[in-house]
Amino acid sequence: MHKKKILVFVLIYTTLVSCSFDSKTGIWSGGKKEKERIAELERQQKKVIDVVKIYSSDDIFNSEISLNKNISLTSPKKNLSWETPSLNNQNFIGNLYLPSVNNLFLKKKIGKNKYFVSKVISSPLVVNDYIFFSDTTGTIFKITKTGKIVWKKNIYKKIYKKIHKKLAFSIYKNTIYISDNIGFVYAVNLENGEILWIKNYEVPFKSNIKLFENKIYLINQDNRIFCLKISDGSKSWDIRSISSFIKSQGFLSLAISKSGYLYVINTSGDLIKIDSKSGNIKWSLNVSGSLLAHATDFFQSSEIVLDNKNIFFSTNTSFYSYNADSAVLNWEKDLSTNGTPIIDKNNIFIVTKNGFFVIINKKNGNILSSVNILSILKKKKKETHIVGFVMASDKIYSVTANGFLIVSSATTGKVQNFKKIKDEVVSTPVISDGKLYLLTKNSKILGYN
Repeated sequence: MHKKKILVFVLIYTTLVSCSFDSKTGIWSGGKKEKERIAELERQQKKVIDVVKIYSSDDIFNSEISLNKNISLTSPKKNLSWETPSLNNQNFIGNLYLPSVNNLFLKKKIGKNKYFVSKVISSPLVVNDYIFFSDTTGTIFKITKTGKIVWKKNIYKKIYKKIHKKLAFSIYKNTIYISDNIGFVYAVNLENGEILWIKNYEVPFKSNIKLFENKIYLINQDNRIFCLKISDGSKSWDIRSISSFIKSQGFLSLAISKSGYLYVINTSGDLIKIDSKSGNIKWSLNVSGSLLAHATDFFQSSEIVLDNKNIFFSTNTSFYSYNADSAVLNWEKDLSTNGTPIIDKNNIFIVTKNGFFVIINKKNGNILSSVNILSILKKKKKETHIVGFVMASDKIYSVTANGFLIVSSATTGKVQNFKKIKDEVVSTPVISDGKLYLLTKNSKILGYN
């Protein structure tokens, strides 16, 4: 691993102090101390700007490589629900079923995104013909596939009105579990929107939320890893690790193996394997990959993907494969993605933030193909980045921040067509029952089939 020159302009989300609340209703007192911290949070959020990264020409992967072998894929799998970020606890998505995206069957503006600090928010969840998502006011919606609101829920009092909310949520056993960037974790009945319980852990949460064997797993912005009980949100165990100074806007990654091991990456670049039941650390190593002072303050990663006995993930400088049992490095490549890597058979499929669709050999890390998918756009429209991507029916569906859905062949790497969404996209696409869903900045939920 070699040095990377990075210039980063970022401001800090403020660490929040304690507040009290009524555990039954979610309404808390709004005392003097709480009002002071809310006022400070409002001041900080007004100053927050997008994280801008400027790399030297050597630091960005920008090579096109022609494919010289046939790519074999598994048959598309039809999933009937999408209940947790990146589909499951292993973040293993694979080749899903999606016949086409020719028909826009759902286009509905629901909710408000008035205080848009983060450019990426949580993707929708889809269960039993219902769609669940949130806006930046902290309101959670349950809607039908025609866009009719079944229920909506917002736990925040008026004094929180001006604060941008960034929620992470996951569905488990007919309940939706939510964490936020204020420090709250709460549970809501999936059927009627009733609040079941609320807990305040006082420091913003910075990860997606995963559930396994009646436990909730989260990471906060101070790199503290939590295991909570689903019954009331109380703590089973926690692990404190070194905190980096600057808090990034992206979600931290965690994954849980089918045998119950938790894998996390924190903002210090530490990759950690933990026994999910006991909280005992099995191994830990640092993958920040830089000798620059305070380099870990700028660390970001993709989701960790578990595949048999190996783990795959990307940092902001490299893509890695490690042995999940021994922590031995299998291979490393100088390219990165902010989306969830897709694994199918012997290949890994990623789209880099600057728009290169890359196919990688899973066993040795060799790059088999690389195509600049943004080249299909007009010159002015190329100045954007990839928000996320998903594989379905032998195609890669990539969405750009400036509102394009680009369809590429997963077997040749070539762009087949693209669709203009006419709004900024702020979520990675998800697929359920042969339909693709995504959210836009103007709080529109879109569905294609």
